[in-house]
Amino acid sequence: MTIRRLVTGTVGGRSVILSDGAVPRHHQYKSIPGFSTALVWATAQSSAHSDVVEDPITPTSSYVPAPGETRLEIVTFPPDSVYLSKDFDPAAAYAEQQKNLTGMVEHFDPENPGMHATPTIDYGIVLEGTIWLELDGGVVEKLEKHSVIIQQGNVHAWRNRSEQAATLAFILVGARQD
Repeated sequence: MTIRRLVTGTVGGRSVILSDGAVPRHHQYKSIPGFSTALVWATAQSSAHSDVVEDPITPTSSYVPAPGETRLEIVTFPPDSVYLSKDFDPAAAYAEQQKNLTGMVEHFDPENPGMHATPTIDYGIVLEGTIWLELDGGVVEKLEKHSVIIQQGNVHAWRNRSEQAATLAFILVGARQD
């Protein structure tokens, strides 16, 4: 799936399209069929409106924003059956995530696969499919298309117990950890 990114701004007092094209950091995982991540946009703490397109996404941009920064991400989660397949190689999957989920992998709990917490406030929107949000202590909540999730730095995992992929959009806002 190619994600189109349209960036607009104001030049000479008029609204204009500054850029129109594919997201620069989009990865379809070979070791996890059906899993994809896209880092669509980022803002720095001191971001201001601009009439010039200086792409904030680089090959090493972190998926986790620092305090005051933001990230827009789109993630497609395959069914959990992909991870249970006899062909699934956890070491290869982890290596591919280390390379392509810059900044996020460091927040994964190695003792509890999928569980993670980031120092962010996250707004998540289910765009397609059904996904299950798992919290500490085995709390699980089913979320369907157009459900909205607000997370506040808590430990969680995404589980797809269905037979279809689920796609979510996430806006992460970097927060201070007090």
